Amino acid sequence: MTAWNARLGRGVLAVLLVATAALGQGQPPKAGPEPSVKLPKATVLELKNGARLILVEKHELPLISFSAWLRGGSLGDPEGKEGLAALTGELLQKGAGARNAQGFAEAVDGAGGLLSVSSGREALLVNGQFLARDAALMVELLSDLLMRPRFEAAEFDKARERMASELAAEKDGDPRSLMGTYFYAFHFEGHPYARPLGGSEASFATLRREDVLAYAKAQLGGDRLILAVVGDFDTKQLSARLQAALGGWARATAVAPVAPASPVTKGRRVLLVDKPDATQTYFWLGNTGIARGDPNRVDVTLANTVLGGRFTSLLNTELRVKSGLTYGANSMVLRETQPGAVVLSSYTQSESTAQALDLTLQVLARYRQGGMEDAVLASAKAYVLGQFPPTLETGGRVASKLAELAFYGLDARDVDGFSDAVRGASRERVLGVIQRVYPAPEDLTLVLVGKASAIRDVARKYGPVTEMKLSDKHFTPPPAARR
Repeated sequence: MTAWNARLGRGVLAVLLVATAALGQGQPPKAGPEPSVKLPKATVLELKNGARLILVEKHELPLISFSAWLRGGSLGDPEGKEGLAALTGELLQKGAGARNAQGFAEAVDGAGGLLSVSSGREALLVNGQFLARDAALMVELLSDLLMRPRFEAAEFDKARERMASELAAEKDGDPRSLMGTYFYAFHFEGHPYARPLGGSEASFATLRREDVLAYAKAQLGGDRLILAVVGDFDTKQLSARLQAALGGWARATAVAPVAPASPVTKGRRVLLVDKPDATQTYFWLGNTGIARGDPNRVDVTLANTVLGGRFTSLLNTELRVKSGLTYGANSMVLRETQPGAVVLSSYTQSESTAQALDLTLQVLARYRQGGMEDAVLASAKAYVLGQFPPTLETGGRVASKLAELAFYGLDARDVDGFSDAVRGASRERVLGVIQRVYPAPEDLTLVLVGKASAIRDVARKYGPVTEMKLSDKHFTPPPAARR
């Protein structure tokens, strides 16, 4: 359909505008009694090797869920070996102990279990769920995966090839999944957070099985482990099993990597990533935000909900509902041990790039100046309070939350006090947080992915431009590209 689907359809927009006024910018809907969300009391044990166990009995269902966090993640990737942690995590579940990859997968599937490994900037995460009757098998598989991975050469080759192919497919298709990688690589240049979690085409070519073995020896060990288990078990019995299985795991040979400070940057700069066949421009704009433990993190959640965290947000209302420039616009506050990125993002047709960027900047400027009205804050509170309980509705989610809190040095008050903190937020305090956390329009990193020949002059409006190609094998532009 031409003209950007006739600006998304005039009739549909009329309906959406009415819905926006009713749901997002007017009086909040009346809500019933809000359920009290509290973390269950846990038994916490620390093994001699430094491993921390967090155990919670929950007998409603015959299930046991666990979440294991191993400090390190991509912070442990050597320079030029980006993606090594992610590749190591992938291989951990491709054979361990006496079982090869197929045998390990069959052991999990045959028990009706779930087990997965993922890599983050600061940790490797292992999550799983098994029937309570298979607790012994669960412990055996988990301990094998952590302590006795096989890292077979054939599995290494397949995993590296698949990950490289997936990256190539992302570049050939919709690049939205890569926007964060480009933003972090450009904005946090020189900082460990700049490393691409999933690696790059250049780094994949350098990775060898020996690198995985070295990473596992240096970065995996009992002293790095936080393991939370929630479900239908006897604490005394399960703790004995876990201590017997994991207590002998040696410490990692390297000191756990720690991210240095990640300060806010001043001024503007633009990265233009050329995708010659693109008909749309994808953009992220932002700066450095807050850390996971920021004392105003609840106020930030409310602020982000209004700016770009729900369908009736300011960004989505202006860029999608009113103007028809996009199918979606949002904002995100990404939090690590050190402050991560706070960004506003969307996409639009190439010819409307300037209009969409200008409108985004206008929304940001107005929001930083005036914040939100009391009625909008009340609506955001109702929305956040309604969304919160489902985040802890299963044993797996509780286990993940317990492990996360322990990893970041937080405690149960992060959950137990959340609802009261939401209710107690004031318009004045949230405005102060908005002005502290969201960047001033003159202090922005902008990343644009699109057809450079069509948007190059537009990009120059917003600051000094560094240009690279989507086909480049790195996510960081070469020094020659800087202007």
